[in-house]
Amino acid sequence: MDTQEVIKQQVTENPVVLYMKGTPEAPMCGFSAAAVQILEACGADNVATVNVLADENIRQGVKDFSQWPTVPQLYVQGEFVGGADIMREMYQSGELQKLFQT
Repeated sequence: MDTQEVIKQQVTENPVVLYMKGTPEAPMCGFSAAAVQILEACGADNVATVNVLADENIRQGVKDFSQWPTVPQLYVQGEFVGGADIMREMYQSGELQKLFQT
């Protein structure tokens, strides 16, 4: 399976996927740390995280997949939501929380 197929499978098989630098317990950049905090504040659970630093193909592949140049990247229900800045704006407006209400 090529990298694009792997990413497509990850975002379709998991309701919430965060591509980030590091792990939720040990984020490796401030933007990834902020993304984790925002998701926690939204009460998002069952978040699948992918450490892009562990696989250079995924690190570049997710940027190509979304046509978005930076990491972290959030996907909800298979749809690209955005990076840390967009997540912050959506959180502040209440829009992001709505994605996680059941």
